[in-house]
Amino acid sequence: MTGPGRVAGPRSEITGEAGTTRHERLVLTTLCLGMFMAMLDNVVVSNALPRIDAELHTGIVGMQWVVEGYSLCFAGLLFVGGSLGDRWGRRRLYLGGLALFTLGSALTALAGTLEALVAGRVVQGVGAAALIPQSLAVLRVTYPDLARQARAFAVWSSVSALGLALGPAIGGPLVEAFGWPSAFWINVPIGLVALAIGFRAIPETRGQGAQPSAWAQGALAVAVAASVYALVEAPVRGWTSANVLGGAALLAVAAVTAVAAERRASVPAVDRSLLRDRVVLGAVLAGFVVTFGMFGVLTFLGVFMQDVLKWSPTGAGIASLPSTVLIIVMSPIASRLTLRFGPRRPLIAGLLCCAAGLAFLSLFGTDADYLQYCWALPLLGIGMGLCYTPVTITVMTRVPLERAGNASAVTNVSRELGGVAGIAVMGLLITTRLRSSLDDRLAHAGAPGGVVEQVRRAVTTGGGQGLAPSGSVPPGIGDAVAHAFVDGLHLALWCAAAFMIAGGVVIARLTRPGS
Repeated sequence: MTGPGRVAGPRSEITGEAGTTRHERLVLTTLCLGMFMAMLDNVVVSNALPRIDAELHTGIVGMQWVVEGYSLCFAGLLFVGGSLGDRWGRRRLYLGGLALFTLGSALTALAGTLEALVAGRVVQGVGAAALIPQSLAVLRVTYPDLARQARAFAVWSSVSALGLALGPAIGGPLVEAFGWPSAFWINVPIGLVALAIGFRAIPETRGQGAQPSAWAQGALAVAVAASVYALVEAPVRGWTSANVLGGAALLAVAAVTAVAAERRASVPAVDRSLLRDRVVLGAVLAGFVVTFGMFGVLTFLGVFMQDVLKWSPTGAGIASLPSTVLIIVMSPIASRLTLRFGPRRPLIAGLLCCAAGLAFLSLFGTDADYLQYCWALPLLGIGMGLCYTPVTITVMTRVPLERAGNASAVTNVSRELGGVAGIAVMGLLITTRLRSSLDDRLAHAGAPGGVVEQVRRAVTTGGGQGLAPSGSVPPGIGDAVAHAFVDGLHLALWCAAAFMIAGGVVIARLTRPGS
């Protein structure tokens, strides 16, 4: 009998050997390409943000929307994508989503304004929400043998982690050599190759039985969008502004609608039965916690390296290589640990490593030297590598086959909601602390009130050149801006580390043997 800490049945079933057919390998390759592209896009943009800010004058809030436009649609529509795949066919939704994501990448690369750029990112997010839920469900059907299924999930998760790891390293040189649009053009050839293979290889499958309430799914999507909008806009417009209060009111209405629709539905949008398994609940929570902390901070580390430390995009990308290598190394190790001991040990160790790495990075400021803090970056890589694979293996090997689409959506929603919330909350912390610190520093320097307002507006909502204000302001303003940004980043780093430690404590209790 399976214990609560294990991810599947008897160990002999998991570790048994079985051959893998050419068709299965083609399916796995196609699904991995799609996942790699979506995960790569999640983070490759971080190296492009300073150049986007300099050319399109976005400010910190605009940079947040470049990231959130994608993540918000991705997270908000994942349940819809999973349900439509179960209803209309997973092959159809996967290939349609892949085509839409590729098109959105091209539109984003061609954008000449912030509005057009965010619109392209929204198209990418919708495409990702259609393709990602089908990925794990198709794998579950393609590999009915438990041993090969577990290995396929491990490969898929490793590729997912690889996309996150390589994003900054690939994005940096591309942005420096070809400009920020290249960070999005890279998706086009990957998407076309995946489409060509997918049309031949991916089988058509559907879920069985009744489908979740469309009202509940739509209301959940609106609730996610409204909450993120309020969090991103509040530091700039004010918590009592009409925009923010309107977003909060829309959130409340959407939440009530979702709860009411879920109670009446014969099949819920969020399969609560999945979360009654404490080990699955712990794994889903871990997916949320790790992306909340890591995405929320790593989005702004590229800005720190380029606009504060004055590194090139390539230099910032190369700086991430220690964490990249460790993610690649640790993902298969995490898979073996999970299959042997269950997810508890790798998840707790991974979260603690991430928290330690983030806390150590907060020790360095505007004059940081790479050799001073590079030793902290491997901790981030080890932590992420240990966390990603156990989440996928745990959830997908403990749910009934007919609920694979919903289980896949739950897994990915937990991660994406963590990223969306992390970027919004960490952006809120950075912006709020930056504005307060900047006002104090500029006032201490004797800057006129008009200059203070000009610099604050340029840095937060656009109109400057990255974090460096225009040349029309007095000397020393750039240093004040850099120091204020670092003050905000340090606050975000400490909050992210504390959140991951607290999450680790909860996850340890949920996944302990015999609980």
